[in-house]
Parts: sequence; C-alpha cells; structure tokens
Amino acid sequence: MSRHAAALEPASVVIPPSAAVEHLDVSRQVFDSVRLSVCLLLLMTISRIHQHFNFLRPLRPALLVAGLAVFAALANKHALRADHLWKTTPPKLIAGIGIMACLSAIFGISLGGSATFILYEFSKVFILAFLLILAMRNSRDLLVFMWAYVIAAGVLSWLSIFVFRMSKPSNDGLQRIMQGYTYDANDIGLVVLIGLALSLLTFHVSGKNGRLLSAIIMVGIGITLAKTGSRGAFIGAIATGLAILLLVRTVAVTQRVMYIVVPALALIVASPPGYWDQMRTILSPKQDYNWTSPTGRRELWKHGMAYMWAYPLTGIGVDNFPKAEGTISVRALAWDPSMPGIKWSAPHNSFLEAAAEMGVPGIILFVSLVGTTIVIPIRLRRKIPRGWAQGNQEQRFLHLATQYLPVAGIGFAFTAFFVSFAYLDPIYILGAFSAGLSTCVADRLAREQAPAGVAPAIADHRPSMTAVQPGTPEWRSRRLVGGLRHAR
Repeated sequence: MSRHAAALEPASVVIPPSAAVEHLDVSRQVFDSVRLSVCLLLLMTISRIHQHFNFLRPLRPALLVAGLAVFAALANKHALRADHLWKTTPPKLIAGIGIMACLSAIFGISLGGSATFILYEFSKVFILAFLLILAMRNSRDLLVFMWAYVIAAGVLSWLSIFVFRMSKPSNDGLQRIMQGYTYDANDIGLVVLIGLALSLLTFHVSGKNGRLLSAIIMVGIGITLAKTGSRGAFIGAIATGLAILLLVRTVAVTQRVMYIVVPALALIVASPPGYWDQMRTILSPKQDYNWTSPTGRRELWKHGMAYMWAYPLTGIGVDNFPKAEGTISVRALAWDPSMPGIKWSAPHNSFLEAAAEMGVPGIILFVSLVGTTIVIPIRLRRKIPRGWAQGNQEQRFLHLATQYLPVAGIGFAFTAFFVSFAYLDPIYILGAFSAGLSTCVADRLAREQAPAGVAPAIADHRPSMTAVQPGTPEWRSRRLVGGLRHAR
C-alpha cells in the first residue's frame, strides 16, 4: 500500500507493518495546483528564465505565478499542512525579519523607498518561503522542491554558459559575466553554489536518469563559477568543498573527493583569461581597490556599522543603504560641488545589509536564520538512527539531507559576505527546507516509534470522500485510489 492510500485510513486502524513504509519515488509524485505553482515559482525566482523572453515582461510573469500560487493555496487549503508551521524555528525567524523590515521602513530614512521595496520585492520572497513550508506535507514533497532548486540552478548555469556575455570590466585582463539579467556575476556564484550542494543530494537519492541530470548540472555549475570570475564565489566554493569533506560522514572519502574534483575540473578547464590572476589577489587584500578606494568594500563596511549604531533599534530601513550613502554618509555630509560625485552604492555584504537597514534586532534575526540552515540539520542527524544510512529510500534521503543541507548553508554564509542578499530568496528557501526537514524527520520517527501494526496518529491533510463534491475530478481520483487500496 502506498502512503497516499494509507493516509486515507483512520489513525487508529491496524495495518500491516509494511504499509507504514514510504518509498521515496519522485517519478510517482502527483502534482496538484499548489505544488506545481510553487515549483514553477521557485524555478523562475532562482533561474530568472522568464527574463530571457522579452515578450513576457509586460505580463510580470513572476508576480503572476506568485499570485496564482497564493490563489491555488487559498482554494485548496486541504493541500497544505499548517499544523507544523510554528513548531520549527525558521518560520519564526522569517516572520521576525518581516516584522523588522516593516518597522525599519516606518522609522528609517525613507518610508517610501522601503515600502515600495517591501511591496514589490520582499513580499514575493515571503510568499515563496511560506508556501514552501506549508506545501511540504512529506519527504517526497521536500525532495521535489529540492529538485526544483537544482533544476533552476541548472537553467541558470545554461544561461551563464550559452547566453550571458563575457566582457572585461577593467584593465586587469579578466573576462567575466557582467550582467545576468537582474543578477550580477557574484549573485550567480552564490545561487549556483547552493545548487551544487543540493545536486549532490539529488545525485545520491535518484535513479539512473536523476543521477545523470544531477552530474550534468554539477559540471555546469563548475563552468558557471569560472565564468563569473567572482572571488566571493571562489571563497564560497572552497568553504563548500571543505564542508563536504567534514560533514558528509556516511559517504566514503574517495566519493567525497570525487564530488569536489568534478566541478573543480570543470572550473579549471573553463576558467577565462585572467581568472587565476584575479583569484590570487585574495591573498593580498590590502593591495586591492576594495581596501584602498573610498568606494571600496572596506569603507562600505565602516559606513554600514555607523548606520547601525546611529539607528540601533530599527536601522535605516530596508533597501535604504544606497540612499544613506548619498545623503547621510560622512562623504555626503562633507560634499561640495567641487568634489567628485558620490556613488549610491549597495552594501555588497548581506550581513552588513541586515545590520545597517534593520538594526541590531535585524542582524540577530538574519544571522540566526543563516545559522539554523546549518545547525538544525546537524542536530537532526544526531537524533535519527544510524540505520537510516542504509535504510529505505525515505530514510536514506532524510539521513543524507541532514548532511548536505548544512553544506548549502555554509556555502551561502561565506558567499553572502560579498553580495547583497539579505532580502533575496536563497536563504529563505534554505530556511524553508530546514523547517520541512525537521517535520519530515519527526513524522518518520513517529511512525517508527508507534506500536507494531498500528498507524501513528498523524494529521490527515487530504479531504475525505464525503468532503469532496461528487462528480469532480478529485472525487473520481479518490474513488480510484480507494479501489486500488481495496484491490491490494
């Protein structure tokens, strides 16, 4: 009996022990409107593939799909799982960041600027994060959404390799991707590094075709990292590689080394002219323009800390860092018409962005959210039985997810020091995955700890036959499931 059939049984019905075993086969996943729209939204948000088609821009496809996903969720509340929403830490932290974002807008330096950003940009991040959490009913859903991110990273890699143009931004000889629609080269590096960690997970738990697709995406990510020419992504890649070696304990060392070598070889082979000269500058930070220039990262970090201490409780307001640079920074206050113009620069550091724009509470919440993507899976791994490493498909997936999700979190944490991603989707998606993983592990443990032959009392999130209007497609589908269960 499949889990879909078992879920229709009352909680107290005695069933054979084998009926409680869920086999994780994504190919048998039945997509409903909620999960399909969420997967599509995740794909578009991460890959930006819709921006490749100019004729779609007037339709605002990302906003349209987000609206459809919300509508589908409201119209099919039975397809969601809300009982676990506030039982894990990530949703609370995400909600806390949302509250701080709104407070920072009210008490910051530009209500209009922050409010516009929250309404048109940050709101979509929240919609996707909470839809992911609510739509993850079981381990299969979690794996499907992780696959959606991996495929999105693969699509972004394809765009980076075959669509985005390479150019020389300066006289240092480095060729790199300068613009990837709304991503720059550093942004692309962060997004695909998370995809690299998740593609290793999908490689482990998939069949032949899934393993092949995961391997192709890994190679594409290695090539993409080379084409970005990003030093931040290079540092993040090193951190990701070390995390694979140290955290993925149930995989043989030789395999872990191979998982690092394959994308590394792709990076080496595809590295453009000037790439390695650019990477060597990491060893001499004080000779870099980011250290010496008044518009470099070192000065930006000083300015950001000054903004935080000037507005410690709520910050200067989300998305107001560039405005602060042009209006209340030391250079702006001392400016006169004879001086060069002032760059309204982004913070280029996600942690600095959260600290300056949401104050001390904001940076605490943001660091905590990043930390949960690393700490929660590691704690879960200590709770689950060791036998899951060689168990059935669901057990192996959950066991491996507790090892590869921290790798993705570490990749984000290091790379986020060089990009402004405090309010963009990747970390909130990882937070949703951490919440879903906690729930799936708890459910699996509950099933295994229930008395032999008795189905545990886990809430049923599907409507009964009596709750479905006769004659509808869903009614006919449930009749079919019931017939199959009876036949088995």
